[in-house]
This record gives sequence, C-alpha cells and structure tokens, in this order.
Amino acid sequence: MRSAASRPGTPAAFVRAIMQAYERRGMDPRSTLRRVGFAPEEELLEPEGWVAIELFEALSGQAMRELDDEALGWFSRRLPWGSYGMLLRASLTAPNLEVALRRWCRHHGLLTDDVRIEPGVEDAAAVVRIREFRSLGALREFCLVSLLRNLHGVACWLADSRIALIGAKFPFPAPAHAEAYGRMFGGETSFDASEAELRFDAAYLRLPVVRDDVSLRRMLRDPISLMARRYRNDRLLSQRISSFLMANDGLPPDAEVIAARFNISVRSLQRHLRNEGTSLLTLASKARRVRAEAMLRRGDVPLKRVARVAGYGDESSFGRAFRRWTGQSPAEFRRNESSPAKVLPSDL
Repeated sequence: MRSAASRPGTPAAFVRAIMQAYERRGMDPRSTLRRVGFAPEEELLEPEGWVAIELFEALSGQAMRELDDEALGWFSRRLPWGSYGMLLRASLTAPNLEVALRRWCRHHGLLTDDVRIEPGVEDAAAVVRIREFRSLGALREFCLVSLLRNLHGVACWLADSRIALIGAKFPFPAPAHAEAYGRMFGGETSFDASEAELRFDAAYLRLPVVRDDVSLRRMLRDPISLMARRYRNDRLLSQRISSFLMANDGLPPDAEVIAARFNISVRSLQRHLRNEGTSLLTLASKARRVRAEAMLRRGDVPLKRVARVAGYGDESSFGRAFRRWTGQSPAEFRRNESSPAKVLPSDL
C-alpha cells in the first residue's frame, strides 16, 4: 500500500460525502462526476480510495453552484453561493487577525445554528473549537474537517502567512484515511476528542490583516483552493526561528532539527527563508549577536564567555566583529548600556 505522501491528495471518502449531498437534494451526482473528470466511478466506492486534489477542487466548486450550498449539505439549511465570501468581506476591516477571526466566527453563527465556531486563547496558543448543536449524521467528518480547513485557510489568507498548526483534534474515531490528516493540517492530530479544534501559536493573532476588497475579488475566482490546499507563505517563520535560536544559545543552524521543530520539510524551510530574504546562517548569527548584546548589558559576564556565545574562539576576533555590528567595542557597548534591558523576540 502506498504511503499518504505518494498518494493523490484527497480521500475518496470526501467525494462520497459530496455525492450524499446531491442525493439528499434528490439529485443525481453522476453527470457532474463525469463532467469534472471522475472515471471510473467504482474507485470512489473503495473504503481507502484516493483522488487527485484537482478533481476534488473541481467537483467541490461545481457542487456548491449546482446545489446552491457552500456547506455541501452539512447543515439543516443551505448556505447559498457567496456566503463565505460575505463573511470574509466583513472581516477585511479588522485591525489584526484576532479581531478578524472573532468577527468571522460570530458572523458564521448568523448563517447556521447547527454549529458554533468559538475562537479563544489558552496558554499562549490560539484555539478554535466547533460546538455541535445538531446531529451532522453521515456528513459529520466531512463537515468538521472542511470547517477547520476553511477557517485555517481564511486565517492564512487574511494575514498572508502560512500559520503552522500546533495540532488538530476531532471528535470521532480515526478513519481509514487518517494518515491524510497530517498532510491536511500539520502538527499533531488526534481523534476521539470531545470537540473539533485547531491550535496554533497565539503570536499569529497579532498579525495585521493585509487584504482588501480587490484581493478578495481576485481570490474568489478560485475560492476552493483556500480550503483544499495549505497556504505557502509564512511571514512569522523567520521570527519564530530566531526566537528558538535565541532561547537555545544561538545553536548552530541544523536545518533538519529546526525543520522538525516547526513541522515542515527542510526543503520548505529553506524555500520559506529564501522568500523572506534570509537564511538559517543569517538568523543564527543575528541570534548570537542579540544574545551577546544582552549579556554585555548585564555587566557581570566575562568577555571570553560572551565571545564564545557569539560563535568566536577568542576575544579579539569577537571584538572586531562586534565593532562592525555596532560601531563600538564590547567594552564601550557595556559602558554605554549600563541600564538593564530586556531582549524580546520582536527585537529579532
């Protein structure tokens, strides 16, 4: 059996859920399946079948229009085409991502009272939970997964940042295609939880909303990919890596260790940092410099120790480098910075 990494992108179970939505409306989905390119249809009946992500996106968009329901049959009433675009438009004027998500979740409650999406902050983590007030029946998994994927995509798009998830929880047993969840969400995935939820670093909530009505109209030409595909750009990644290096004495930039720490591949890590105009070596050097400055401000750390933390074998080479950084020798910097100063991750 092939691994999830080598399989096409979407479990066939989600296509079968869309077919059930058609049947609930008394409509036959077979012509739509053929029109978007599914063949043979027997593949969709396999419990562990998989389909190409492009086919799933095409089917989802077509089904939402034909059923006039962006919820694809999840709820007791339809969400007409354009409902989620309306929610996004109402969130564009929010000053930051936290306000935007709270607004989006509150307005979602105006569309349906079958579920309520509740954002919050717990132990430095942003948490989004889905509370269920009506049985979602056979479409429960597809509904909860889609809602969380949609909300995650919305958050990433509003802030133009790939929000790395700490984890996701689901209130049902692990399905046959459970291995796909790691690819869909990232982070730690667990099942048989009390409620569906997402968790991510609360620092993302402070990001400003950078989208406007023009970018919304452009995105709405292909809205399905926002839910079906993981966002690419992470505007916080370099800052989070810098904070990690700072907290670990400016460790040498081991790409594999750091990539594992942030739940991405080494190749993705390097691409993200390259897109941000930096590198692991640059971030590690900057972390050592900031840490060295903090130690000099304390006034009681020997220069030999400060030089070693900064990655230099002797005081003289450290002194020359430090003068290039600041225009001062370490001793001059220590005298001029006699008052204690707290170094924050934002300084990086």
